Amino acid sequence: MAITSANQLELLQTAEAVAREKMIDPGLVVEAMEESLSRAAKSRYGAEMDIRVSIDRKTGRATFTRVRTVVEDDAVENYQAEFTVEQAKQYMTDPQIGDEFREEVPPVEMGRIAAQSAKQVILQKVREAERDRQFEEFKDRAGTIINGLVKREEYGNVIVDVGRGEAILRRNEKIGREAYRPGDRIRCYIKDVRREQRGPQIFLSRTAPEFMAELFKMEVPEIYDGIIEIKAVARDPGSRAKIAVISYDNSIDPVGACVGMRGSRVQAVVNELQGEKIDIIPWNDDQPTFLVNALQPAEVTKVVLDEEAGKIDVVVPEEQLSLAIGRRGQNVRLASQLTGLDIDIMTEAEDSERRQKEFEERTGLFMENLDLDEFFAQLLVSEGFTNLEEVAYVELDELLVIDGVDEGTAQELQARARDILEAKAKAALDRARELGVEDSLVEFEGLTPQMVLALAEDGVKTLEDFATCADWELAGGWTIQDGERVKDDGLLEPFDVSLEEAQDMVMTARVLLGWVDPTELEPDTDEDAAEEESEA
Repeated sequence: MAITSANQLELLQTAEAVAREKMIDPGLVVEAMEESLSRAAKSRYGAEMDIRVSIDRKTGRATFTRVRTVVEDDAVENYQAEFTVEQAKQYMTDPQIGDEFREEVPPVEMGRIAAQSAKQVILQKVREAERDRQFEEFKDRAGTIINGLVKREEYGNVIVDVGRGEAILRRNEKIGREAYRPGDRIRCYIKDVRREQRGPQIFLSRTAPEFMAELFKMEVPEIYDGIIEIKAVARDPGSRAKIAVISYDNSIDPVGACVGMRGSRVQAVVNELQGEKIDIIPWNDDQPTFLVNALQPAEVTKVVLDEEAGKIDVVVPEEQLSLAIGRRGQNVRLASQLTGLDIDIMTEAEDSERRQKEFEERTGLFMENLDLDEFFAQLLVSEGFTNLEEVAYVELDELLVIDGVDEGTAQELQARARDILEAKAKAALDRARELGVEDSLVEFEGLTPQMVLALAEDGVKTLEDFATCADWELAGGWTIQDGERVKDDGLLEPFDVSLEEAQDMVMTARVLLGWVDPTELEPDTDEDAAEEESEA
């Protein structure tokens, strides 16, 4: 095939037709044609030649040009595309390094193979342009809802036509065992839009909590207007969900607004989610109150919150236990996701048994270590004392309020408690040294002998070892695995070391070792003052 006057105009017509079909710039198609013709020309004239093709955007005439660049005498690598200043003087006046000499060459005759190759280049360039257009159009729509038509299903994944692009709804993003046929209308949440070399670039979801939130925003004008806010969503897709809402207008009930007249608003969301049951919960800043709401419809007797550990004990009547836990733990699992707390549910009888066990353990601790009779030990526990440290180091007045305890008895109690604590500290320190703990760790401020022993038993024996620890390795923490909160036990967690305290100790160790410049940790007072002045 030769580029002759007979088919010059056809090039432009083809470019415009392809551009309309793929919804891309015709100029991009023409550029792809120019590149394909350039490759075909190189196969005819030689791959080392720099052959460039330019197609006139009005007439469709293709011009083939050979380009040679002027380079340094010792820099010539390709004699077909480069020449020296001296050689260039035959064709140019006063040639300079970097100048290009262009000469038109005859158009090429394209054989069947060359034509096929040119076609592949054009198709590839068009696909790239189409994908770029699709990405630019949809990249800012992530986090919104989109309607589309099902095109086909591939290995359980649904390919969706979203108008000016193709999106994919993966198998794990479908609700339950949803089945779709080509042509079905589908509504999804755009979970992500990212550049991919091949395949869809728009990733959809129907199981994301955000999908439910966006559906409510569509159905409830108060949410769209910002009067009501969705604070949290927890879902077991296709089965049950909990959504927490708050109203910034005291005259509007957030739960009632989301339910709608005769349940019309929430029912519209339920229908879209294949009958997924939805509990609408009023949000509360007070975590125990919020948790009681989240465990609905179960009734709660009492909650005990450990804010530092992010854990909460919930006590319910015996007849409410199965309702609070839910089928296969669904209710408590959703409540945990909604509140971000690790929830332990027990009956009133189990709570009473636990408290009785704690009472007996503390009584036994005081009887054994302080050489007290059972009655006196129980008095200490009843007054709120839980360990030897509290007895040893509280103000004397706190012991004197106990019936039958005079000043002499109180002093004797504290002396016994301190003696036993010192003995235990010495034993822990001796054992730690046997394990090879260095003095640098023993003498580090903030670590008790028992802490040093706990560290040594886990292989932390020097200040350097301690300085390499992460704060959560010391204080413990929580991670999310497969949507569930999982506890990570800390080396110093039994000693109630908080995450902030662990951070401070590790940083102090790094400063002592010279790993960190202490001046870098100090806030820039000048900048802070300037910021305060600007805010003022």
